[in-house]
Amino acid sequence: MKNLIRAAKFLKPYTWQVIATLTMLLTLTGLNLLVPRIIQTVIDDGLQVGNTAYLVRSALFLLALGIGSSVLGLGNRYLSEWIAARVGYDLRNRMYDHIQYLPFTYHDHAQSGQLISRCIEDVRSIEKFAGSSIAEIVRFFLLTIGILFVMLSVNVKLALIALLPMIPLILMTASFGTKIGKLFFAVDAAVGEVSNRLQENVTGVQVVRAFAREQYEINRFDVANKDVFTKWIRVIDEWAKIMPTSNWLTTLGTILILYFGGHMVMSGIMTIGTVVAFNAYILMMAEPAQALTGLVNAGGEAAAGAQRVFEVLDTEPAIQSRKEALILSTLKGEVEFRNVSLKYQDEKTESLSALDLKVEPNRIVALIGPTGSGKTSLVNLIPRFYDVTDGAVLVDGHGVRDVELTSLRRQIGIVLQTALLFSDTIKANIAYGRPDATDEEVFAAAVAAQAHEFITGFTHGYETIVGERGVTLSGGQRQRVAIARALLMNPRILILDDSLSSVDTQTEKLIQAALDTLMEGRTTFVIAHRLSTVRRADLILVMDKGQIVERGTHDELLKRGGLYKEIHDLQLTQNDALAEEMESVERIMPEKEGHENTIMVRKSNTG
Repeated sequence: MKNLIRAAKFLKPYTWQVIATLTMLLTLTGLNLLVPRIIQTVIDDGLQVGNTAYLVRSALFLLALGIGSSVLGLGNRYLSEWIAARVGYDLRNRMYDHIQYLPFTYHDHAQSGQLISRCIEDVRSIEKFAGSSIAEIVRFFLLTIGILFVMLSVNVKLALIALLPMIPLILMTASFGTKIGKLFFAVDAAVGEVSNRLQENVTGVQVVRAFAREQYEINRFDVANKDVFTKWIRVIDEWAKIMPTSNWLTTLGTILILYFGGHMVMSGIMTIGTVVAFNAYILMMAEPAQALTGLVNAGGEAAAGAQRVFEVLDTEPAIQSRKEALILSTLKGEVEFRNVSLKYQDEKTESLSALDLKVEPNRIVALIGPTGSGKTSLVNLIPRFYDVTDGAVLVDGHGVRDVELTSLRRQIGIVLQTALLFSDTIKANIAYGRPDATDEEVFAAAVAAQAHEFITGFTHGYETIVGERGVTLSGGQRQRVAIARALLMNPRILILDDSLSSVDTQTEKLIQAALDTLMEGRTTFVIAHRLSTVRRADLILVMDKGQIVERGTHDELLKRGGLYKEIHDLQLTQNDALAEEMESVERIMPEKEGHENTIMVRKSNTG
């Protein structure tokens, strides 16, 4: 319930609309309460005395009330649904905005399907409740108060008898509301798991098909889907228990009025019109009373949704700019790591340990080492994707924790190992970091990244829409677009996280030639597994187990005979083996072609 109250704060910008809705509800309730009283007077003062003129006036008055109620009901329904839609709109925006600023440490553990479910399904349940459900609950309480006042003012004894069945109904509904919220939270979690299964399958469809695991994935989805079904059945089971009881209790109220009211009429204590009016009031309250369990049901779903929504919104971004953070001007490009240690959440060992490094501006630094040695962890600290556990990272002498994040990250260009493109045009993807860039600037960046030629080969050129995550492009094409995207920003610090791993040797040479020119005047960090990519770096860092175990130029490191030389010799051996294999293939192919030609001659002679 406390989460629903928190969600109600989103109504604050629409105070006047809420007041207008409540005013219409109050007026509508007052008009509805008049109807039984009019029916009472029609029976007692019209029918019983044969006053035809009174009957006509009453009929016209009831018609006017009906028209007025219809207009008010329409206005109330429209306005309440409008408010609900706005609350849903604001909540979805708030969720999306908040997720943008949650740190990588959060996304490392969060399931994307669960986040999608919370943004869509859980917000939808709150939106639904904020619309018609709240209006119906307010209507029920207004009607109940009005009916109690009218009935008690006419006949206290009959009013208490008629309202007696409402006591167990209210108690049952309160108990149902407490229980149903927990059940709906379980349903929402199960729906989130289904969403996660679907998202994973759609994203990894190529892997699923490649390993012929369609049936396995179908079974996994069926298990998650069946869990949703099972949890929904529990909700339906609880709802099915209370619904017939509420109907029966409401009917019991009518029976009590007819029995005890009938005796009062026969005793001359009460008129027939009064009994009919009492019954009309009970029936008037019966409809919202019977719907109360459904409203509590919707409230439970909304409460569960609100809990899941606020679990995300209450997660404070661990990495954010301080209130008085320094806004960086154009960087020179000096980067320093002072006794830096990094330990990721839920990991026992440190990814980086007591690391010291100072890189002068305009230098090219290459990082090489075994998988998991800490290369990517190191460069991720520069744009402050993660915060150090100990020590400090500085750019131009300023600690990254003390500077405004946007001013820092706008001066850092990054090409990740996996090039992620958005479902948009190639031009929009290149200009993602600089949406105000001119066409000429976009084309220049593409040319520098050796992407212009294949882009212009498409029918629509730069306006070609790439598929989700850029799947319509080859790995090398995606990587070149990603490189163009980074280069367009003209960053002072450039980070290439194994960005040449998805391109062929020829394309690598072309891109490397362009990068040699473009790296001038900026500090560049290059993570690579191919030594051909790093040998021309000003400084090569060899990393192992979170530490820099060797540093120097290519020639210096070869002379030392350490880990770098081992990697160099291993790659050299592999390259020699590959060259020998290619030579063997080239020798075999002419012989094979000659053998096939001989067979073809023999066949033709036989023919």
